[in-house]
This record gives sequence, structure tokens and C-alpha cells, in this order.
Amino acid sequence: MNRSIRTTALYSATLAGVLLLGACGKHETPTPANPPASASTAATPATAPAAPSTAAAPATTGSAASPATAASAASAAPVVAAPLSVAKLSVGDAVDARHQITHPGDSFASSDNTIYASVTTVGSSSGATLNAKWSYLEGSGQLVSSISQAIATDGPAITTFKVQNPDLWPEGKYRVEISLDGKSVAKQDFEIGKS
Repeated sequence: MNRSIRTTALYSATLAGVLLLGACGKHETPTPANPPASASTAATPATAPAAPSTAAAPATTGSAASPATAASAASAAPVVAAPLSVAKLSVGDAVDARHQITHPGDSFASSDNTIYASVTTVGSSSGATLNAKWSYLEGSGQLVSSISQAIATDGPAITTFKVQNPDLWPEGKYRVEISLDGKSVAKQDFEIGKS
């Protein structure tokens, strides 16, 4: 009998906590009419041109407003969102569910079939375009892939690009260059060596 009273009290307290948390933010000021895009997006791979003749070719490649009193809300000026900008670029051989690089690096094995570039952006945009240009720097240099992704966000976002090669990558130096609306904003060099 004593055990069921404790269990009932525990369930009641848990339910009350869930209800309180569920009601959190119900009286916040409304957000702008444009719904924000997902905070994470992933670019689709593109087909890459042939690599140098000595190696196999790659196959593919919100701001929340806090509640305010009527007097302070009437006198507050509207908040102007910062324009979209790139905050961070990471290169690695694996990503998690949030599209973040889990194994960042600047040196990879030729057997690493997929290489990712994760771009963290801040600010807002209703239709910016991010582009990742992957290049093989050895010899006369060669474009491996160029992938573009449209992004619309009202806060921090992560966009992930990838290049894939079902065969071994040619050894040498590579670069991924990120541009935002056609302007270069970040680049990272990396190297691929023997497996």
C-alpha cells in the first residue's frame, strides 16, 4: 500500500513537470511571418570529372523573443537580423545526424571513399547560395567537383557538402573552397596519402 502511494506521487509530480514544460513559451511574442528553414541542410553530391591520368577518377561527389511588459514592448525598436556569414569550415571523413564533422582533419587515406566539408553559418537569409568547390592541386590543378546549395535560415545553420570516390583517391594535395553568393569566404587545404 505504501509503495503505490509513492508511485502515484512520483507519477503525479512527473506529469505536472511535463505539463509545465509543455506550456513553456506559450505567451511569447509572435515570430516573423517567414518560417525559418531547418537549422541543418545537406548538399547532394555531384559527379566529378576525371582525376589525373595516373589515378582512378572520382565517381561522385531564430531568434526567440522574451516576454515583455506592454510598456517595454511598445518602446522597443525592431531587431534587425545580421546578414548571413560563414563562421566555420571543417573537413573530415564522417558526420553526425546534425551534419557536423565528427572526425575533423587535414590528412586522409586514399581509401576514405567520402570526404565531407561542414559549413557553419550565422545570421539570416531568405535565399543565399553556398557553393563548395573541390580541387586537386597537384600538377596543373583540376576541379574535382562544384556543388551548390540554397540556404534560407533565421539563425545558425550547418550545411554539409561531400565528395565521393568508389575507388582510391589520387594521392596529393586538395582544397575545398566555400563561396557565399558567389564570393569566396573560406577555404581549407587537405592531403590524401597512402591507406
